[in-house]
Formats: sequence, C-alpha cells, structure tokens
Amino acid sequence: MAEIRPAQPSDAAALSALASRVFTETFGTLYAPEDLAQFLDETFGPMGLPAQIGDPDYAIRVAEADGALLGFVKTGPVAFPGEWGSDTTELHQLYVAAEAQGTGVAKTLIDWALDHARGKGYSRIVLSVFVDNIRAQRFYARYGFAEIGRYAFRVGNQIDDDRIWARDL
Repeated sequence: MAEIRPAQPSDAAALSALASRVFTETFGTLYAPEDLAQFLDETFGPMGLPAQIGDPDYAIRVAEADGALLGFVKTGPVAFPGEWGSDTTELHQLYVAAEAQGTGVAKTLIDWALDHARGKGYSRIVLSVFVDNIRAQRFYARYGFAEIGRYAFRVGNQIDDDRIWARDL
C-alpha cells in the first residue's frame, strides 16, 4: 500500500521524472518532439514542479511505496484566466504511474486534495482535463466535478482544447 506524504526537496528529481514520464506516456504522441520537450522542461524541469516543493502557495503530496514514487497531486492558486475569487483553488496535477493505476492511489490522492482544500477554507476546486481524456473525465465526475468551461492549454507551440471542471466543497 502506498504512503501519502508531503513532497520534500529531496524528491525533486524523482518527482520531475515521474511527472514527465506520466505526461509523456499519456499524451506524448500528440505533440511535436520540440513542443513536448519545451513543455516538460517548463512544467516539470528545475523551475517548474520541483521549485514549487515547499512553496506555501502550493501543496504537493506524493504517493510512495518501497522507496518509489507512484503518483502525486498538486493544488494551488488558480492559473486559468478569469476572476475566480479567493474561495477557489486549483487541482493542478494528479498523476499516477501506469503500474499503480487501479490500486487506489488516485482515490487516496483526490481524497487528500479535497480534504486539504476544505481544510484551507476553500469552497470550490477547479481543474482542467484534455477534451479527449475520457478516463480522467470519468474519474473526476465520480468525485462530483462537472465541466464548466474551456481552456486553451499550451504545450510548446501547440494549443490543446482542455475543459475546466469544478466542484463545490
């Protein structure tokens, strides 16, 4: 069974590698190699996800078993354009390695994210999902999220059609 714990600075390299691997396995064939490389560097490279470990604006939890990271979840300020208000937080990423899918890791991570947001006093949580990621959409729908809008998600020079989903806490 995976242990859920706060990400530590010592997790930076492994967390970056996990995030890059999961994104690439899930979406890598959709992008030109240079667009994918740019996105992975900006989002999961040293100035991206690893730099947010310990940042008080973000909460990052990792799922670990036998010394290996199996997944993670990150919440923080809403990055979507528009007025969201101080009562809304964003679930930026919830990634689970292929070998850990179906083991309850995703459920544990989403439960933590929802509890954390409530505990911080937020009344709503939002996220974005790629329009063709039906598996993720079904997962989030089971947890009470519903589509509320569209978002132009940039990967390098490519713009994807993401959907914004939300749920009240």
